[in-house]
Amino acid sequence: MSRWIAKVSRPQPTVPLVVGLMVLWTAALPAAEPTAAAAPITLASLLGDLIDVDSIARWPSPAYSCRQASSYDRAKIAPDKPGWFANNDNTNFLRTDSIDGRTEQVMLDEPGPGTLVRFWLTAGGGKKGVLRIYLDGATEPSLTFRAFDLMQGDLDLPPPLLQPHPGYSPTGGGNNLWLPIPYAKHCKVTWEERSAGQRYYQINYRTYPPATSVETFTRAALDAARDRLGAVRRQLESPPGFTPGTIRSLNESIPPGGRVTLELPPGPAAVRGLELRLTPALEADPERALRSVIVRMAFDGGETVWCPAPDFFGTAIGINELRSFFRTVGRDGTMSCRWPMPYEKSARITLENLGDQAVGITLHATVSPWRWDESSMHFHTAWHQQSGLTTPPPSDWNFLRLTGRGVYVGDSLALFNPVATWYGEGDEKIFVDGEAFPSHLGTGTEDYYGYSYAPQGIIQTPFGGQVRIDEPMTQGWNVMSRTRHLDAIPFHTSLDFDLELIAWKPTDLTSAATTHWYAFPGVTTNRAPLPDQAVLPIPTLAGAKAAALAKIRRKPGARECESLEFVASSGDFRVFAQEMSPWDATRWSGGEHLTVMARQKGDFVELAVPADDDKPRRLLLDLTKAPDFGTLAFAVNGVASAATFDAWAVEVEPGGTIDLGTFSPRDGRFLVRAEVTGANPRSAGARFFFGLDCLVIEPAP
Repeated sequence: MSRWIAKVSRPQPTVPLVVGLMVLWTAALPAAEPTAAAAPITLASLLGDLIDVDSIARWPSPAYSCRQASSYDRAKIAPDKPGWFANNDNTNFLRTDSIDGRTEQVMLDEPGPGTLVRFWLTAGGGKKGVLRIYLDGATEPSLTFRAFDLMQGDLDLPPPLLQPHPGYSPTGGGNNLWLPIPYAKHCKVTWEERSAGQRYYQINYRTYPPATSVETFTRAALDAARDRLGAVRRQLESPPGFTPGTIRSLNESIPPGGRVTLELPPGPAAVRGLELRLTPALEADPERALRSVIVRMAFDGGETVWCPAPDFFGTAIGINELRSFFRTVGRDGTMSCRWPMPYEKSARITLENLGDQAVGITLHATVSPWRWDESSMHFHTAWHQQSGLTTPPPSDWNFLRLTGRGVYVGDSLALFNPVATWYGEGDEKIFVDGEAFPSHLGTGTEDYYGYSYAPQGIIQTPFGGQVRIDEPMTQGWNVMSRTRHLDAIPFHTSLDFDLELIAWKPTDLTSAATTHWYAFPGVTTNRAPLPDQAVLPIPTLAGAKAAALAKIRRKPGARECESLEFVASSGDFRVFAQEMSPWDATRWSGGEHLTVMARQKGDFVELAVPADDDKPRRLLLDLTKAPDFGTLAFAVNGVASAATFDAWAVEVEPGGTIDLGTFSPRDGRFLVRAEVTGANPRSAGARFFFGLDCLVIEPAP
């Protein structure tokens, strides 16, 4: 999803040495009234499911499949075909329909019974047009939204069921809609606009077996559910506290290499809430000390959770405030988890310290009875980290691969990017039950996590967002997460989750994926514990910058243009040294060039280059190309050079070397002038800028 990055800032709270995990409880929630097995699925029942935490730990009844429609690039056909990493993920539709003289692009066209469970969209180039949702074959839409914006419709929903998030401009941005929209027979979503901008969308929907009874969404049903909507909104914004239960606790210090285990009451029961405080013994490197503590859980004799503690709770690196329905991390470091974790007979929680310093722990697990039956599943979490993920070329990085039966319920991604450039063009690709083509194919990493147009700062929603971004251009750590509830993905035999690695510029990423799912006994995964990765030093931005500088070399004999004496210019436009790390600084001599923000044809700058003697010399000039750069002519000591240069290019890149010619020095120096002669017809923006890298003086031929 190609787009510009707006400037953002990240709150910088003091990193506490005490990390807590506050218990939240699946308190008695307003839910749909008990119904018979054959009772229809309704808007009211789906809203009850949305805040029913326990339901996620049972195999769904009625069963459903979860799929996704999106604007992904239609050049993606198969992993072994050209176009598998095509990235024009906007304004792509199923077909065009003509309806009452209107031309409507079809985004989704699915038979029922089913339910829309997540609708994400965003617009580039201004919001306009009309979105329509047609249900059960009706000729008139059940819902209409203006300006490619879910906020512009007539649902009259406050956050967080309808969650706006920022975009790259006042006319851009997008929305998340988590209001379930059930339909009995059919659902079609269309978009109408005479002149299209960039339109991105993702629609997650459930499909039920044909005999399933579903009451189709109506305005009357929405109005009748307003009280329930209010209760849902309050509980999504502020999940309720825990209900009294049996609490088992530990309070001690774990030495390096040590572990402690908490045995839980016999089942059938479920862990409803966890509380954990971690206190590193030393102040040095607290982020590494916290991540070296591993949460391990075993249910009914099988270990199903192995994960560094901060990653388990979605904060990953350091302490990052997180406000979501299943997990919370406070600014003071208090973390909470309310995933239900049922077991039939036995359960234990182990905390293991893989680090090199003692860590104090206070652990509380709250347990209450659970009705164990054939639908009950065990909770699983896996963690997978890999360094040196180089892109380009684009590639698919595997989150995990599962074999067996279960339900996928979410993930977190902690990613370190050493280069100041957008890393996240990659789409998610989720294959369910051996599909040859993924039933979930996205439009960009940020879109999967519920925001848009690259990083927008801290994003908090009940089921997704971004909790850390070190730099506006994504250099440093980026931490984001998504939890799935109504849009959880059941799988009968397998699930395979890949994320494309596609960046704007070359980079080497360190990525850690934490994945969560529920499953029946016998499920297997390709993600084994990685203790060696968990104890690695945490990459830092300062370290990345130092490593990048260590790779930079100067061209032999080069006189760096940004270091030369600035003699004259035709105006007061900006002329400054620019560090080139966003475009791989190793490709420029000294890692910098001289940026000249000229405004018009005829603008020039003149630089003084000291001469070593009074002999004629050949002058070789290295330049830069970019989308907004102009065409140039040159002179040395007032004598015109035969060389000219077109500095336009699709992307910022080194422009190579031009031969200015042979000249004699004057007064012990060469006065080198670069002057704008015009602009390439394809040049964008300012059109007359240019960049000078370095100059080499050689003996005359």
